[in-house]
Amino acid sequence: MKVLFRRIHLYLGLASGLFLVMVCLTGSLLVFEQELEHLWHPARYFVAPAGGPRLSLAQLTAAVRAAKPQAKVSSFKIYADPARTVEVNLAGSGNKGGEGRGATAGGGPRGGQGPGEGRAESRPSAEARGPGPLAPAGPQGPGGRRGKGRDNGPRLFLNPYTGAIAGEVKPQDSFFHFVEQLHRGLVAGRVGKLVMGINAIIFLFILGTGLVLWWPAARKALTQRLMVKWGSSWKRLNHDFHIVLGFYTSLFLFIMALTGVGMSFDWVGNTINTLTHSPSQRPEPPASTVPAAAGQTFGADDALAAARQQAPAAESYNMQLPKEATGSLQVGILRPGAPTERATNDVYFDRYSGQVLRRTTYAQQPLGQRIRGLFKPIHTGAIFGWPTKVLAFIIVLLGATFPVTGTLLWLNRTRKSKKKSAPRGLAVEVG
Repeated sequence: MKVLFRRIHLYLGLASGLFLVMVCLTGSLLVFEQELEHLWHPARYFVAPAGGPRLSLAQLTAAVRAAKPQAKVSSFKIYADPARTVEVNLAGSGNKGGEGRGATAGGGPRGGQGPGEGRAESRPSAEARGPGPLAPAGPQGPGGRRGKGRDNGPRLFLNPYTGAIAGEVKPQDSFFHFVEQLHRGLVAGRVGKLVMGINAIIFLFILGTGLVLWWPAARKALTQRLMVKWGSSWKRLNHDFHIVLGFYTSLFLFIMALTGVGMSFDWVGNTINTLTHSPSQRPEPPASTVPAAAGQTFGADDALAAARQQAPAAESYNMQLPKEATGSLQVGILRPGAPTERATNDVYFDRYSGQVLRRTTYAQQPLGQRIRGLFKPIHTGAIFGWPTKVLAFIIVLLGATFPVTGTLLWLNRTRKSKKKSAPRGLAVEVG
């Protein structure tokens, strides 16, 4: 039986080895995307806190329009940290974009959390992206199919004390967007994502057969499979790196591959929804009641003040502005200790009266949605912050070595078997 598993392990490893190396190397970059972005562009994300109060959102909007007269603000992300800039997303031209993510600043409150629930193409900030978002309310409604959204405008980073634009980026053109597209789909659209999804399934079989092959036949051999023999020949070290380190990382790599499959195929999300009796789409946002006579409206600053009153200790507030006259103001409140950046409590306000139309805590969200929302934080190691990020970084770097050490192991065994099977020369006696 082990002979069969060895062949499956070998052939699948040889067939997908290059893909696995590429996935692990690009994944190692994405683990620390947020930290690298902050390191490379500190002026974009951080300011020196001024002694005075912050500007209102209306004042920040005026500053944006002064710099970009045709701009239309679609969302804000406001951090509690006084040293952070305010992220402002601008509405795009309405052109269709590629596959991707949502429009809200920092992956705003309407961000979905599961495969098959795509929304408009944009790349939310690294802190808040999830595995697969939802479409905002529009012609296709929530839950529109992935890759059929609009091409959103740039994201601006504003000094909350002066209104100065500290940075501007088009998320689709960023370096990490390219790295993620390469990681998830070889920058080849749906076909590439299908290929990488299948590759993730293959990796699960490689890991499973590898564990079967690792299991020692005798207790005496167990120690040899749990320890690297440092100081041995390079062939022995290569053997131990593949088998011993492969065993220690197998569980973590299995979890990463499993969540990768979940983010690649819609049927995974659909199955989770079915098993947890969760709806496949989010409910429509509540509508505002348009008054008969024009009067005072409930603006973004009013909604932010109400959200801060409800949760004064929140880490950030994601605000999605209404797109239609009947649209509502939505604020996603990220409380301290939230399991993911998308684990927000969402509040919808009537844009005219300020009445709370709906309040949904993270715990009240459908179980299937919460499970799928954990895919990416688990996949990238962000689920418990720095400790799991460092662990994920080490694991994926080791994962990139296994196709190499496995190929060398196979070549060494092939050469050894050829030497054993080669006919020995006959001794000829000369008399």
